Amino acid sequence: MIPQLKPYLEPGRLEAGCDEAGRGPLAGPVYAAAVILPADFHHPLLNDSKQMSEKAREELRPIIEKEALAWAVEAVSAEEIDQLNILWASVTGMQRAVLRLNPAPEFLLIDGNKFRPFGPYGFKDYRTVVHGDATYASIAAASVLAKTYRDDFMRKIAQEYPQYGWERNMGYPTAEHIEAIRQYGFTPWHRKSFHVKELEPTLF
Repeated sequence: MIPQLKPYLEPGRLEAGCDEAGRGPLAGPVYAAAVILPADFHHPLLNDSKQMSEKAREELRPIIEKEALAWAVEAVSAEEIDQLNILWASVTGMQRAVLRLNPAPEFLLIDGNKFRPFGPYGFKDYRTVVHGDATYASIAAASVLAKTYRDDFMRKIAQEYPQYGWERNMGYPTAEHIEAIRQYGFTPWHRKSFHVKELEPTLF
């Protein structure tokens, strides 16, 4: 049963929900999205994107993009992940997405438990919410956008490196992906200071 998502934390203000997709993979960017929904937005399929089918996510994406007051999606590259670490790369992606919103939000709802003020407005008004993508509609909508845009990108680069099966595993550490790394090594899309580094002793 899909839970009833909350439409906002506080009525009467522009709240942007923020979430990311792709913290766990061995390869590819992490994607982040920010979404401001109308207070009365509702869709029966909307949920934490990880709990939704691919078909449901693809169905919802254009609806969110059409009905949102504002939305933005940003990617943070494997190189940046290596420099920043995956947590702060994810936060950086959310920050970039928020800065592209027009109108600008008055408050941020952040999935997870880590964030920090940033940008010309300071954005000190925010709340981190563990399992926020299963709590607030705006965060759930951001999770759908981040996930679908990242999946599209992984399918695209899978054509460049078909032996890794990224169109199926989306860069996550499946047996297929790990075996491909063992056989073919790392690509420029791999996160060399992230999980890959931890796996090296078991691969070689």
